[in-house]
Amino acid sequence: MRTILIVALAAGIIAVTLIAIVASTIPTKDYDLSVDALKDEQSLFTNARVLIKNTGRLPLTNILVDYGIEKEPLIAILQPGKTIPLSPPEGTVLDTVTVTADPDIVIVQEYRAPIKLPGMIGS
Repeated sequence: MRTILIVALAAGIIAVTLIAIVASTIPTKDYDLSVDALKDEQSLFTNARVLIKNTGRLPLTNILVDYGIEKEPLIAILQPGKTIPLSPPEGTVLDTVTVTADPDIVIVQEYRAPIKLPGMIGS
């Protein structure tokens, strides 16, 4: 009897955890955008990338990525859940990137640097 109770309790905890994970991944807004700007400074060069992801329920249109001096060509549409990787043009100052999209989305994102661990390449 005690074993059945423990198994039922464990199954309940697992079920609640799975429901929470699934519920947290469901978009809550119609229009939402995630921007991840990364710069990885090496001794001889700097790697940089910008990931743009539509985290909303509806497509985003007229997406413009502004690196400060240069802009990416207009991205006409980005479907929900889709991600676009971009590389900033050479010579761009890697402080912030501004991404705008219709309807009324403006995100100014600072570039982040990855954590350097001892013994890893690029540390």
